[in-house]
Amino acid sequence: MKTKTEKIQKRYNRISIIFDLMEKPMQKFSEKWREEIIAEVYGKVLEVGVGTGRNIPYYPEGVNVVAIDFSEGMLNKAKAKFENTFKNVTFIKMDVQQMDFADNTFDSVLTSCVFCSVPIPVQGLKEIRRVTKPNGKIVMLEHVRSSKRGLGLTMDVLNPLPLYLYGANINRDTLGNLKKAGFNHIDVTDLWMDIFKKIIVINDK
Repeated sequence: MKTKTEKIQKRYNRISIIFDLMEKPMQKFSEKWREEIIAEVYGKVLEVGVGTGRNIPYYPEGVNVVAIDFSEGMLNKAKAKFENTFKNVTFIKMDVQQMDFADNTFDSVLTSCVFCSVPIPVQGLKEIRRVTKPNGKIVMLEHVRSSKRGLGLTMDVLNPLPLYLYGANINRDTLGNLKKAGFNHIDVTDLWMDIFKKIIVINDK
């Protein structure tokens, strides 16, 4: 029997061919947001859930990026587009829930619309905390469940559809999960309603 992680991997492998097309409707907004969050990272950077590589063109030359994804299909798309042109980016197939990196490896970590899909999100966030240096920065662009009663309930009702189609939950409590993972210094900026958020976390371990 397949594990929950294997099921989500399979769904992302399945949609990897058309994923960029699926994201087109949000591109006008998301590209601006991506530029904004990437301006926050520095030093040795871990990008979790690189997907098809939408963030890669925005990295400055002065950073050294390790980009991981647990979907081979998504990672192969990113590598095909950028591996030969962005020499400061290393692509590795790896699951954020169980990373091979040593403790305190990275100066900063970037995620963009990733923690809607991590099967056990608190475990993934604990791993990020482990591999980030003390006082390192975690920068996140994530969509979460709305706190507005009607909208939040609607997201709960609709959630099984995107979860089945491509493994994404639209009703995750990522801020709550960050606290469960042990993070305390969390700064949040709403980007669109109270659903899309820029989250800056200082790893105060």
